[in-house]
Amino acid sequence: MLDNYYYEIKHKLIKNNVTRAVKQYSINISDLSTYYEVGRLLSAAGKHYGEGIIREYSFKLSNDLNKNYNVSSLKRMRQFYLMIEKGARVGHHLTWSHYRELIPIKDINKINYYIKLVEDNNLSIRELRARIKSNDYERLPDTVKNKLVIHEEPSVIDLVKNP
Repeated sequence: MLDNYYYEIKHKLIKNNVTRAVKQYSINISDLSTYYEVGRLLSAAGKHYGEGIIREYSFKLSNDLNKNYNVSSLKRMRQFYLMIEKGARVGHHLTWSHYRELIPIKDINKINYYIKLVEDNNLSIRELRARIKSNDYERLPDTVKNKLVIHEEPSVIDLVKNP
């Protein structure tokens, strides 16, 4: 009888964790999709009205929506759009914060390397930032980089033996 309560409690907690994870995933996908579309629209508006349009939109959006949409956040959304258009993958497990770390990187192959790294290793934003700062991509041999460019699975020799 005691076990029945335990299993019911355990089931409810597991169900709650799954529900929360699904909600977080949906929110993340919605954020990325929205920021991509906003970036696309800002890019198009900038072509027609010049760079000053972002400053004007920032002021209007902040007033109309009672939320601070500053110039730098709108510029990041436009950079996110441009990054995806250049060929960066949209990773399932990456959040807006992950992409904000990748936006300053110019090399699309390098960006895709870090996206794959986050997906494969479930890296937090701090861990991704540390990998970028330590020049993880630059330390790869050229043969591995070339395989990554042609989307071939690289075979890296593990020099450290597993105990």
